Amino acid sequence: MNTYRLISSDSHVVEPRNLWEEWIEPAFRERAPRVVPEEERDQWIADSDVPIGTFGSVGQAGMRFEDRTQITHYGRADDIPPGGRDPHAHARDLDHDGIHADVIYPSVTLTAYMLPAGDLLSAILRAYNNWLGDFCSAYPGRLNGVAVLNVDNVDEAIGELDRTAKMGLVGACIPSAAGEVRYSDPSYEPLWAAAQDAGVPLSLHLFSNRWKPGMPAGVMMKKETADPSITVNMELSVRQSLADMIFSGVFDRYPKLRVGAIEFEACWAAYFAHTMDRAYKTAASLNRVRFQGGALPSDHFRRNCFVSFQEDEAAIRLRDHIGVKNLMWGNDYPHAESTFPKSREFVDRILAGIPEDEQRKIAGENAAELYHIT
Repeated sequence: MNTYRLISSDSHVVEPRNLWEEWIEPAFRERAPRVVPEEERDQWIADSDVPIGTFGSVGQAGMRFEDRTQITHYGRADDIPPGGRDPHAHARDLDHDGIHADVIYPSVTLTAYMLPAGDLLSAILRAYNNWLGDFCSAYPGRLNGVAVLNVDNVDEAIGELDRTAKMGLVGACIPSAAGEVRYSDPSYEPLWAAAQDAGVPLSLHLFSNRWKPGMPAGVMMKKETADPSITVNMELSVRQSLADMIFSGVFDRYPKLRVGAIEFEACWAAYFAHTMDRAYKTAASLNRVRFQGGALPSDHFRRNCFVSFQEDEAAIRLRDHIGVKNLMWGNDYPHAESTFPKSREFVDRILAGIPEDEQRKIAGENAAELYHIT
């Protein structure tokens, strides 16, 4: 029997309906996210009329094993299981799933990045970070929260990164796709420096693209099936963001900075590393890009980047190309695609046959080292 310690590098809360009513600054309360009942579902609305998310699938952990046809974006706030919003119930569900500790991301707060109003977004994120700090304080070291930052204003983002690190949050999430200013831009340099100096890992999580002009405001979850071609190519935005960082020399200048791709699975990373190296060696457009010490783009990826996956058996077969120390398992609880309550079964199957030291790293040790989880 495998005895490795499971740490989920990607779990979630489901924000309670009164979060922003109670936690946001008074100046933003009228524009804050609120739950609006509709005929078939409850809808999160912010800034008067911008839809930013729904319930249903974000709290349907285990449904895939019961009846996947019942997974839906058309749900009610009151149907969310207690573990999504109550730390004691959350900890009990960790026990039930055989998990020692988890790293916690938001749900609707991620899609709030699609709000055009930067001032409101920042206030929403500050309030969420405060609530999350309180949530995790019930079980220090077991519930490990990741702050969420608005990088529209880099100085403001640095202040929030420092503030939340002092609160005890273990990392910081930035948009997986930047807004008007890509991550290759020099304006982000102070943020990279601050994250490196503070030892705070930065995350690029699925469904956290930043709004920019020309895009519709907010998100509308449709009852019908999403576009399959978009669904199976979700990692495109995070590949572009990481390539922007790598080819602009961010990791040459900040060699201790760690940046992760969260909930995009992981086997794409092997192809990504190979393609970057090929382009670096052959593409005329990259003739002027040279890294210190003869390093290749894949060297920066393996030294500075990490990838959280859920049930990607192909990634395990390609682990030497991705980097064993860069792979971290996560259960995505309490979302519908979660491996809860069968996480141990999934991990045992995926890691079967690989060396025990690698099993321990991927199942939990890599996440424990990155986030200082004991």
